[in-house]
Amino acid sequence: MTPTTTSQQELYRFLEDRFACAQACTECARACALRASLMDPGEVDGQEGVRRHAIMCAEVCDATCRVLSEQNCQDEAGIRIQLEWCRTVCVECAHAFDGHSGAEEAAAVCRACARACTDFIGILY
Repeated sequence: MTPTTTSQQELYRFLEDRFACAQACTECARACALRASLMDPGEVDGQEGVRRHAIMCAEVCDATCRVLSEQNCQDEAGIRIQLEWCRTVCVECAHAFDGHSGAEEAAAVCRACARACTDFIGILY
């Protein structure tokens, strides 16, 4: 295998992993926005806190997807910080969804996004 081929394969893998992470962020943003829309903003039984987590997660995931979709507009450190923020918010949101009837799928999507962010952070180091 020539150095050029290896370099091209690494570039393809990087781009595929970046796309996979962006796609996971998009799916998470969509799931969280949907979950938030199903909750009554004034409910008392802990729903308001879960709704706020869902809204924040949707916003952070959307922003992360935009960062990952840009063509080299940010440095690696900036991307890493965004990914770490997204991962943290997704895990917190998944925990908020735990125990709420009907939120199991959204929690799983949040955890999948957190894993995708973790995996992509590993490539950046």
